[in-house]
Amino acid sequence: MPTRRRWRSKFAEAFAGAAQAIREQSSFRVHLAVASGVLILAGLLRCSPGEWCLLIGCIAGVFAAETFNSSVETLFHALDDAAKSRMRGCLDQAAGAVLFASLGSVAVGAIIFAPKLLAMLD
Repeated sequence: MPTRRRWRSKFAEAFAGAAQAIREQSSFRVHLAVASGVLILAGLLRCSPGEWCLLIGCIAGVFAAETFNSSVETLFHALDDAAKSRMRGCLDQAAGAVLFASLGSVAVGAIIFAPKLLAMLD
């Protein structure tokens, strides 16, 4: 029977993985910078609690997609050349998941921010 891991160990591994993604993936750092800008803008525009929930959910979705994409890339690069040629579509699909999450997030951000920014111009 496998040894049961403690919750503390599971969380420590999850935080280590998140830190590794931030450290080693330039795309993740771009998403982190954009997310910081979104949160600052949401504060400045006094978004409602519901709007905050949507924005934070979008940010979490993009971060999750980017982290899964990075995991697929890491696994792909560990394959031999023959396996890589059969699995190349996996990289494209994982990147596509990040694209979908990002485009959906941009749409949500536009719906939330555009009316607030336009109202400031009046």
